[in-house]
Amino acid sequence: MESFDTIWRRAADRKGGADTLESQMPEAKSADELRAIPDDRWFAEITKRVFQAGFSWKVIEQKWDGFEAAFDGFVPARVAHYSDADIDRLLADPGIVRNGQKITATCQNAVFLTELAAEHGSAAAFFADYPDSDFIGLLDILKKRGSRLGGATGAFFLRFMGKPAFFLNKDVNAALIQAGVVDKAPTSKKALAAVQAAFNDWQAQSGRNLSEISRVLALSADG
Repeated sequence: MESFDTIWRRAADRKGGADTLESQMPEAKSADELRAIPDDRWFAEITKRVFQAGFSWKVIEQKWDGFEAAFDGFVPARVAHYSDADIDRLLADPGIVRNGQKITATCQNAVFLTELAAEHGSAAAFFADYPDSDFIGLLDILKKRGSRLGGATGAFFLRFMGKPAFFLNKDVNAALIQAGVVDKAPTSKKALAAVQAAFNDWQAQSGRNLSEISRVLALSADG
């Protein structure tokens, strides 16, 4: 497997130098900063990413004030107890995107976050304290316990909240293959474990967070 320094140098060569590459590094929040974010903001971001999946991000952004009003400020405990009448109200609300499956998923994700709060003191504490060394495990929890949070949606949610996160998109997968971590896009448990192990090694080598390593990989990929 290639060292992080090798991958960094390749990315820097492709992007015009180390300073330019450094300027493209994404920001990530500390565990204390993540823990301080209210649960309603975690819930709002989950909902935004669910509604943006397969849809125009711009439209969701334009309607976001309507979403905030329609879902009562995204207080998880409130939305978790929505009735059928509330669902009907949302389906008739022109201020949001009236997708029945995603509205139902939002109510289910409210239940998920209230469960996390009961288990960990707050949903924010769960996400803040979950170890970066098992990011694949965190994605699996989002997929299994959340609704419509599989695939890239869960990773986008975490990255936009500031939780260190890596993406397994086309460029990152190409870089992982080039680095000798996997021989094709990782989907099996064995391959995903190898990816996590590689990120952990690169983090130990570089002191960089998962978001930064993911960006360097994406920018280093040939093709």
